[in-house]
Amino acid sequence: MRLNELKLGGSAIIDHVEDHTVGDPVAERLRALGFVPGEPIRIVAVGPIGADPIAVGIGFTRFALRRAEAARVLLRDAA
Repeated sequence: MRLNELKLGGSAIIDHVEDHTVGDPVAERLRALGFVPGEPIRIVAVGPIGADPIAVGIGFTRFALRRAEAARVLLRDAA
């Protein structure tokens, strides 16, 4: 599952961030911000039009991501 498919209030664990090109700057930035394997993540809010952007929580930190950026983050179930 990808982060952009997770529903409001849903939780999961980050599996990895997908690179679209070699040295993908967006993927690198996401990893630098803490979108790393094993981190729990949840959707805390969505935008009013088309549910874009989405607000995600990693620990005590909140990030707003466009759905296209969120699609780069692959998840596994929070078990």
